[in-house]
Amino acid sequence: MLTHSTRRRLAGLGVAGALIAAVATPATPASAEESEISLGVYFGDTTIAAGSPGKIDSPILFASSTVVVHDLTVRYDFTGLAGKATVTPEYDADYCSTPEPNVLVCTDPFEVELYEGGFGGLYSVVIAPTKDAKDGDEGTVKVSLGATGYTAVTHEARVRIGEGVDLAAGPETEHSGKPGSSFTVPLRVGNPGETVAKGAVAVFYNDYGIQADKQYANCTYEGSWLRTCHFDRSLEPRTSYVATLPYRIAKDAFAPGFDYGEILWLTPAEFEDYEAYVKSRGATIGKPGTGGELLLDEAGPSIAARTFQADTQPDNNWSSLGVTVTGKNSTDLEAVGDEVSGAKGDEVVATVGFRNNGPATLDYGRSGSSVTNMQVEIPNGTSAVKVPDNCSPVRGENEWGEPGEPGASLYRCYTSWFIKAGDAETMEFGLRIDKVVPNATGEVKVNVACQCDGGFYADLKPANDVAKLVVNPSGGQGGDGGGDGGELPITGANTVLIAGVGGVLLAAGVAGFVLARRRRTHFTA
Repeated sequence: MLTHSTRRRLAGLGVAGALIAAVATPATPASAEESEISLGVYFGDTTIAAGSPGKIDSPILFASSTVVVHDLTVRYDFTGLAGKATVTPEYDADYCSTPEPNVLVCTDPFEVELYEGGFGGLYSVVIAPTKDAKDGDEGTVKVSLGATGYTAVTHEARVRIGEGVDLAAGPETEHSGKPGSSFTVPLRVGNPGETVAKGAVAVFYNDYGIQADKQYANCTYEGSWLRTCHFDRSLEPRTSYVATLPYRIAKDAFAPGFDYGEILWLTPAEFEDYEAYVKSRGATIGKPGTGGELLLDEAGPSIAARTFQADTQPDNNWSSLGVTVTGKNSTDLEAVGDEVSGAKGDEVVATVGFRNNGPATLDYGRSGSSVTNMQVEIPNGTSAVKVPDNCSPVRGENEWGEPGEPGASLYRCYTSWFIKAGDAETMEFGLRIDKVVPNATGEVKVNVACQCDGGFYADLKPANDVAKLVVNPSGGQGGDGGGDGGELPITGANTVLIAGVGGVLLAAGVAGFVLARRRRTHFTA
């Protein structure tokens, strides 16, 4: 379950999770190569209620390539909101100052790592209406990001002042069933306040195993995943409403297991802000269904704007669905090796990884941990010169080097958090042949024991957890090197995984890791 503070941050709708940049070892000042890296910042549009305490939000900070920066500075210029709203630090006020009216500047005294995926949670602020703000007011806040040696960048966000309403989600729901079975759950929302709510939008974040069994015209979907439902009817004060949602447990859901879903209720204006955030991250809320309309029916007493409306009590906007998946439905993860050839001094590319032979799909998206822990042994006579940034040298027991560091003989690799039955995940190692050794052989292992999160230890066929990585095999170049000896395509994209990423984005950080580092991996069907 989300903590209270996490939900408060999510109420800002522009949040990418509460992932604070990790500060590791000291770094040197920006080099000439680093100076070519560009910074990026995004701050979400926000709608707040007049007379309310406001909302908490933070910028998403990123860079065109992973880099450690010094004196990271975030500047909020809310001159465009003068007299309408204020921007103040949520915490870390000691590192922030107001050099001029309607300007807040926060500087991080530590080194901060920025990367392509980005993160939120650093220097979050409270955007609050002034006592003179009224429904219909709006303005802009300009958020800038800078660091020593880098050109500052700015993003302008819209802030609207609206009428305050209170949407309250229904109670948590539980269900159990076998893979492939259908079930229905009530979708509940109430208006415990004194103001009519002019419509409502439900945003869903469901694990892979919870799939839509029917699609509706006023809801959006990404494949079998329900993303949003829009309801135009007015919600009267002190009244609750309910609709019936038909679901099914995915046929390839892992069992016995547990799948989880969350529901966030937003006003239409807040959803506009949220959709702008999703689009800015290159994601989608899905496409409308082709069936009839899903209706909210009045259910009785409450369960707990002139132009815009904003929720005054966002902490009660959440509900959840827990599904216990019964029966037995595991899977077989198979290591994928490779065979490459070359002369002394050549650099060759070895493609290694694993495939999910089914029957179950593995989804670790809620924790963001690896579906399996993989180990790659570099063959004798070769040197690893290009290493995926999700792989680190193994120096000793519980001692690893830096991600992507070349030159080691043994690597431990983190993998993605999702692998669909029938799909494969591969990554490329650049190997330099220092000495031609016929049949120089290393190993690719999956399901390696690790004192870390994630991993898979219920494999149906452990015998194929190891594959060979061979350099200069006798008889010429070979192919896959995996258990079945077939070829493994490494092009294309796994649309199911993309859909899953969209679900995480729609959750605006529900699992705490909306945007993970981009890895040099390939997903194939």
